[in-house]
Amino acid sequence: MPPLHSQTVLLTIAQTEKLRTILEERGFSFDQKPYMIYAARKEKLTIAVYEKGPKAVIQGKGLEDFISFVLEPEILEEARLGYDEVHSPEQFEPHFGIDESGKGDLFGPLVIAGVFLDGDLARHLRDAGIQDSKSIGSDKKIRDLAGVIRKSGAPSEIIVINPEKYNQLYGKIGNLNRLLAWGHARVIENLCVRVPDCPRALSDKFADARVLQKALLEKGRKIRLDQRTKAESDYAVAAASILAREGFIDWLDRSGRELGVTLCKGVSPKVKAAATSLISQYGADILPKIAKMHFKTASEVLATHPS
Repeated sequence: MPPLHSQTVLLTIAQTEKLRTILEERGFSFDQKPYMIYAARKEKLTIAVYEKGPKAVIQGKGLEDFISFVLEPEILEEARLGYDEVHSPEQFEPHFGIDESGKGDLFGPLVIAGVFLDGDLARHLRDAGIQDSKSIGSDKKIRDLAGVIRKSGAPSEIIVINPEKYNQLYGKIGNLNRLLAWGHARVIENLCVRVPDCPRALSDKFADARVLQKALLEKGRKIRLDQRTKAESDYAVAAASILAREGFIDWLDRSGRELGVTLCKGVSPKVKAAATSLISQYGADILPKIAKMHFKTASEVLATHPS
């Protein structure tokens, strides 16, 4: 197996606290970053512990030694490195992985992607460093990994719901969960055409699991649908998350260049300032073309620019 460049490990809250103590004892320096419980670094090794999961993303020189001699014996209390086919054999069985990007961002589309993997494709993407896109801070790395997925030949489908279409659909459906389910179901249906003998699809768990099941059409209803929390630890779902993220950041970059404004991610004060600037330049009609109008931030910005 090629040397690992990155490894993602799910932890319990107690394990994140124990890991922090061990890192402090071993002389790691700490930093606070968005969405993280903590980030630690020593020489060329970094450990980022994310709130969602929680999970640790370990990267850099000495990664394998750290996992084998510190993380596994002292935190996990079991050997996992190199044993993912033993611990998670379902990741290497034929299935679709589905994920989305953009649902929590004011600007930009909702992008939903799906990827089909079997054992050989899953091993190839694992060895290439495929991981959940939320663990990747660099847009360049997202695009590089998306290129790896495409070159692998793994069948994939991507749906980009631009803001204008998103706002129309939201107006009709009136619920983000149902809109997400509609998009997930379309991706699964398209993948079923590409890989008709695939037995299973996996996505992150919906608040009401029946919403996605009901949204599936004829072909999608013939396969087994699994929904679970932390689904992004699955290589197919992680690959889908990367393709969805690439579609989202590409749309932001392209649209931002056309408008002459940086379209930031999220819903921060910086995003609100950019939306205000755009309305000043182009008028209030620009907002539904670039933003999700059911967000509170959209209402707040429009309230300061009465038409």
